[in-house]
Order: sequence, then structure tokens, then C-alpha cells
Amino acid sequence: MALKYRRVMLKLSGETLMGDQQYGIDPKKLQYYSQQIQELIDIGVEVAVVIGGGNIFRGLSASQSGVERTQGDYMGMLATVINGMALQSTMEQQGIFTRLISAIEMQQIAEPYIRRRAIRHLEKGRVVIFSAGTGNPYFTTDSAAALRANEIDADIILKGTRVDGIYTADPEKDPTAVKYDRISFKEVMRKGLQIMDQAAFALCAENNMPIIVFDVNEPTNLRKIMFGENVGTLVTNEKG
Repeated sequence: MALKYRRVMLKLSGETLMGDQQYGIDPKKLQYYSQQIQELIDIGVEVAVVIGGGNIFRGLSASQSGVERTQGDYMGMLATVINGMALQSTMEQQGIFTRLISAIEMQQIAEPYIRRRAIRHLEKGRVVIFSAGTGNPYFTTDSAAALRANEIDADIILKGTRVDGIYTADPEKDPTAVKYDRISFKEVMRKGLQIMDQAAFALCAENNMPIIVFDVNEPTNLRKIMFGENVGTLVTNEKG
């Protein structure tokens, strides 16, 4: 079978790294994601990753602890660097070649973001982990994933969640919620479905960057997506 996608942007939330914990990083989750990424590398897929920082610190909730919003956003960006370092370490222990790239300069830890260099890493089979968001406050890691995916000419954004796609309502709260197999950007906006933050979603819609929302905890899903199987919910500019 031929690969449907050759270069992908995998978006993971920081919360997915917590496992059953209340905060922090679960080593078992790191191992799981590393193994999932290894499977993609083995079949010839170029992989870029963006991880959130919500398992350590969320900028949006910083005001509740007395931290000013902009300062809180920068703290959240640093949290994504910690998560990126943890994933990088786990992957390298498994023999996966990686590059950690930060939108905020920190020479001893990560490379600065240079578009052509990042693309070259991907072409050489290295997993590129983008950290520190966009380097600017008021933008989420969803925006970072959308921006970097477009910049590196990714074929698709794979948004890993704990549910198996996009529903008419929250399936964890509403048992009557119905799953979409495919939906357009316009329909998502018209129906007010929460997929990404609006800035990220608008960027994907404008640049025709498709998104698949899928259950990242199902071990076979990523491989199935690569070969074009119907997994999760596909969001495109075409009508569903």
C-alpha cells in the first residue's frame, strides 16, 4: 500500500503526557508516543511534533495565581520546552534521531527555528520537535502547530486527542452526540465546534491545510491514517 501522507505535523496536548496523574509527565506515555512515532519513521513518514504545556503550566490560567497574562504565556512556552526535551530524550534512547527546535532562543538546549534547516532535518529522517509555541504571547500551541505545519509544507495536521473524532456535542457529556467522519472548515465554524483556537483554525482554512482529529491512545490509528484508512474526523475545505 502507498502512503497517503509523507510529511505530517503531530499535535499533542500537554495533558496527554500526564497519564493518570494530576500533573507532570508519565514515563509510560513518553514511551508510548515514542513508539508510535517510531512506527511512522519506519514506514517512511517525515514527522514534526508540537506538544502543549498544560501538564506543567497553562498561560491562560496564570491570572488566577496572580501572574500577569503575558508573563504567564511565556511560562507556558517554557513548559512546552520541558515536554519537548522529555520526548526527545525518550526517543533518542530508542535510537530515533531528533532535533528540538525552540521559538525562543536557548542555545544550550535547542536549535533556533530556521525554516530551511527544519525542513532539511525532516528530509534526513529526523523527528523535529517544535517547542516554545510561536515565541509570542497570546498564541496557543494549536497556533504554533498550524503555523509550523504550513511553513514546513506538511501534508496534514494530526491532532491527537482522547476522543475518536469530532462530534455534534461533547461525547463524554452527551451520549446522543454523533461523530463526523468528514466535515468542512466552514461547517465547523458555522456549528461552533471547538477543534482548535480560532487563529489556528483560520490559518488552516485559509491555506487549505487539512486536519485529522483522532484518538491518539489507540495504537493502530496513526499507521491506519498514513495509509488512507478512515480514522477520526477529517477537516478540509471540501464539503463533508
